[in-house]
Amino acid sequence: MSALEDPYLERHFRGHRDVVTSVDFSPNMTQLASGSLDHNLMIWNFKAKMRAYRFVGHKDAVMCVRFSPSGHLVASASRDRTVRLWIPSVKGESTVFRAHTGTVRSVDFSSDGQAMVTASDDKTVKLWTVHRQKFMFSLTQHSNWVRTAKFSPDCRLVVSRQR
Repeated sequence: MSALEDPYLERHFRGHRDVVTSVDFSPNMTQLASGSLDHNLMIWNFKAKMRAYRFVGHKDAVMCVRFSPSGHLVASASRDRTVRLWIPSVKGESTVFRAHTGTVRSVDFSSDGQAMVTASDDKTVKLWTVHRQKFMFSLTQHSNWVRTAKFSPDCRLVVSRQR
């Protein structure tokens, strides 16, 4: 579909048991990730008749989902104050990142896939290494809940927004 054509419904996905809060395309456009108030992350395949995968692990609503630039990982941010890093495969394995004391509202990968940035209701923005799976440091200048944090395309800056 080009930008000039009228939009149409390509596919309709069903599987979450509550409101969907976030969606993201895989970089190669073969999968879609979705997070929901039902505490689950789902990975949907665009090929016809390929099943979806439900990833269970969060103890509360999933607020944000993001594919890594390579598409080999998916990050999910949750009201349970954690971020999980998933390998989008049948096994559904994840690594849990803990450092926030409030709902984690957003997660973003650096363009090189080496780092993640998270934003939380605890008024902080935190940076993490992806491959070493470690917390690096916290930015504490916000005076209210932080809703979003994103890397600049060159990975040198982080922009964030509070309530």
